[in-house]
Amino acid sequence: MTIADSARNPSDKNQPASDSGQAAQPAPAEGGGPPPHESPGERPNTDRVVFGVAAVLVLAFIVWGVTSTHSLSAVAKAVLKGVMYGGGWAFVLAATSFVVFALYLAASRYGRIPLGGDDEEPEFRTSSWVAMMFSAGMGIGLMFFGVAEPLHHFSEPPPGTVPGGSDAALDIAMATTLFHWTLHPWAIYAVVGLAIAYSTFRKGRKQLISSAFAPLFGSHRSDGPMGKAIDVLAIFATLFGSAASLGLGALQIGAGLQAGGFTAQTVGKSLLVVIIVVLTICFIVSAVTGVAKGIQWLSNVNMVLAGVLALFIFVFGPTILMLNLLPTAVGDYFRELAEMSARTAASGGDAMQAWLSSWTVFYWAWWISWTPFVGMFIARISRGRTIKQFIVGVMLIPSLVSLLWFAIFGGAAISIQRSGVDLASQTQEQQLFGVLNHYPLGGVLSVVAMLLVAIFFVSGADAASIVMGTLSQRGTIHPTRPVVIFWGAVMGTIAAIMLLVGGDEALTGIQNITIIMAAPFALVMIVLCIALNKDLRHDPLVQRDNRSKEKVENAIVYGHTRYGDDFHLRVEPKPGAKDNGTP
Repeated sequence: MTIADSARNPSDKNQPASDSGQAAQPAPAEGGGPPPHESPGERPNTDRVVFGVAAVLVLAFIVWGVTSTHSLSAVAKAVLKGVMYGGGWAFVLAATSFVVFALYLAASRYGRIPLGGDDEEPEFRTSSWVAMMFSAGMGIGLMFFGVAEPLHHFSEPPPGTVPGGSDAALDIAMATTLFHWTLHPWAIYAVVGLAIAYSTFRKGRKQLISSAFAPLFGSHRSDGPMGKAIDVLAIFATLFGSAASLGLGALQIGAGLQAGGFTAQTVGKSLLVVIIVVLTICFIVSAVTGVAKGIQWLSNVNMVLAGVLALFIFVFGPTILMLNLLPTAVGDYFRELAEMSARTAASGGDAMQAWLSSWTVFYWAWWISWTPFVGMFIARISRGRTIKQFIVGVMLIPSLVSLLWFAIFGGAAISIQRSGVDLASQTQEQQLFGVLNHYPLGGVLSVVAMLLVAIFFVSGADAASIVMGTLSQRGTIHPTRPVVIFWGAVMGTIAAIMLLVGGDEALTGIQNITIIMAAPFALVMIVLCIALNKDLRHDPLVQRDNRSKEKVENAIVYGHTRYGDDFHLRVEPKPGAKDNGTP
């Protein structure tokens, strides 16, 4: 099941997803009012302020990008320089803080709080939950960077570390790649997903980012202008983060067409725009015709194809090297973790700042921009889980998937580079196909890879547009078709503009705008952590524990004061108390 399918078809743990896509409603939670109810036949009510403001600003951006691309590019570079110079440290510090915060919640007394009623069972079986978490961990990003990132860090390690191409560079390459794709990004997702799940299923609030701020600002303000501003920022983050993924997909499909001889030697801007247009039309057709089953079938096929592709490279590639990389990469990751988490421009000047802009800070911004999308997805499938189960599952399962994926594709690429083939000289979007063409049936594998990216594009745009529709229509789980189509079409247009803004270095344009647009939402996430912590302190389960602890401590103090150590405790009902029959 994919993100899009789960968004349309959340189901009871013992029943298959319904064709209508009607979600099971959360049960009332102790300590909170009844959850928001949505009748199947009720038409969602569009929030005119949230949708209107977001739409106007986005359309203005599109007009700017179409009519004056050079101007937008110049402004983006100037703003990026300011963000990196003045706020690069903030991205680095915030990402690690989210990891610490998530682990703290899992290990603390809050870890046993359920995301639902006190006695509520998980909505999905553990096996299904794990499978959907695996689905969330796959996407265009792994397809694009599975070869490109380990190979780049092996050939050109981070400034001031080790010589490129050396044995030590292999260790640094895998450690840096895992740093960008394991605990840090999934802790970022976990924080937002947990806040949404707790607010929705435990407290019965609307399924909106802004609703999670109620304990800090109050229900009135979280539903008022401040809350609407937060939801607008969430739409912007989702829109540009998803558009970045779509832009990467277009670059990779273009490179695949070139590698397979389907087009000229140079992939120009026009072809990239055509690729985005075609795939966006595919998404719109799927949304208009309601072929949810078709998308579900394609997505399931996609997961199988990704597994087959990885298995093929594992069997025919340097299998022993890949197996050796599994424990080695984990060890290198934890050995280098402190240093990687603290890299800023102070440790390497302009060279380090440029490297961070292309890698670490870009990744943290990209993950932050995806948090409304992925956060809502993992929240929706995690009802009934405890906070500890949620955080451990969200952070570990996709991290293991990433470890396997990069060990296979990164190991294959580095092995080819070591053999004398200069794979690193190719563009990043070409390198995957350079690896595939090194093996038998390379042409077939390249077509499979392009098909994988295309389906990820369509299903990803579908799901992200549903999330933006939810944010635009007061938290509905069934946003109207026109709103979903609008955001999908806008997303494709933004992806094309991001490619055009980058000029000859299209990837740079994507990275620059993603960092700029994610910066405001990073501040939203920091405040969200404060709101979530305050919410958890007042949870009924925690308050009962506090009262019980206080009563026991008072009884012990009283007994010790009066009898010394010669006493015992006994529980008796108050006069007039009713016996509920529970032993």
